[in-house]
Amino acid sequence: MDHSVGIVTAQRAQFDTPLTFRSGAVLPRYELVYETYGTLNADHSNAILICHALSGHHHVAGIYADEPKNVGWWDNMVGPGKPIDTNKFFVIGLNNLGGCHGSTGPSSIDPLTGQPYGASFPVITVEDWVNSQARLADLLGIAQFAAVIGGSLGGMQALQWSLAYPDRVRHVLAIASAPRLTAQNIAFNDVARNAILTDPDFHGGNYYQHGVVPTRGLRLARMLGHITYLSDDAMADKFGRELRAEKFNYNYEIEFEIESYLRYQGDKFASYFDANTYLLMTKALDYFDPAHDFGGDLNRAFARAKAGFLVISFTTDWRFSPQRSREIVQPLLHNRRKVSYAEITSAHGHDSFLMPHPHYFDVARAYLNNVARECGS
Repeated sequence: MDHSVGIVTAQRAQFDTPLTFRSGAVLPRYELVYETYGTLNADHSNAILICHALSGHHHVAGIYADEPKNVGWWDNMVGPGKPIDTNKFFVIGLNNLGGCHGSTGPSSIDPLTGQPYGASFPVITVEDWVNSQARLADLLGIAQFAAVIGGSLGGMQALQWSLAYPDRVRHVLAIASAPRLTAQNIAFNDVARNAILTDPDFHGGNYYQHGVVPTRGLRLARMLGHITYLSDDAMADKFGRELRAEKFNYNYEIEFEIESYLRYQGDKFASYFDANTYLLMTKALDYFDPAHDFGGDLNRAFARAKAGFLVISFTTDWRFSPQRSREIVQPLLHNRRKVSYAEITSAHGHDSFLMPHPHYFDVARAYLNNVARECGS
């Protein structure tokens, strides 16, 4: 029977060894906030790392004692009896470097200046995240993950684990992801960033000292992103052309229900997410391309991988379409790696990876049950 992991507590790990970024920038010290669920077995072989997407964080499952309504963003997937079964696995969720949910990021205080890092925080890449995650694994005594799992940008991190640390991950689950962004996706990200960068309250990324937040830019960025996460059918089914009033008002205020929904989502996001973090996350998406150092050849890039793979896509996901997932599968097959692929029929667009779809969950559960047997769980 499926249950929640219950009340959870965030933990904090401090690292005093400098981290060199792919850009050449160096972060002298940093902290990562993380949560764990389940029990690490005697030989530490049953650990799973969950990598979050653009707006995600460490609170993957369960609730907080003082915030019972704050349910983990993947609570339907992680827990006792759920596809990522905490009766079998020790599951770790973390907030990535550059984040705004406790890990060191642009809104954190730079110990050298006593002011928030702001615009001085280094531009970060998926490779940098994975390197910092490997240090957390070292701290927790995990030499090899049973699996690294992620959706969207999280899936890119899972792929990078198999390339940067091929001996430290036995399985990768890349869900609604891609081996690199298309030009269209890079374009969406650039428009979203420009909404923030041109907000008068942005102040070159140092808005903290001015006591303001670039709310308008962040709201527009989220509204644009949210449109791309949903399918046309999902928006039509949920909102159609429904009006908030009985007739047209012939002005530029909110008239359609879809407009009201998008503005609500934008306002909500801007109330808790950091604009500099949004910029960093979207650039990390843009930069990710394992084939870049191999003349654009994904076959050569994935030759380093040793893990088994489960790749999942969704039919109505046009931001990370099934074709993008097949671009992961093809070089793995070329290199004779063990790979399973599932294309799930879903109406929810890119957000499908967050939804409790029975077929999707059955596929993930079946694969992870085999992983659990390898661990003796």
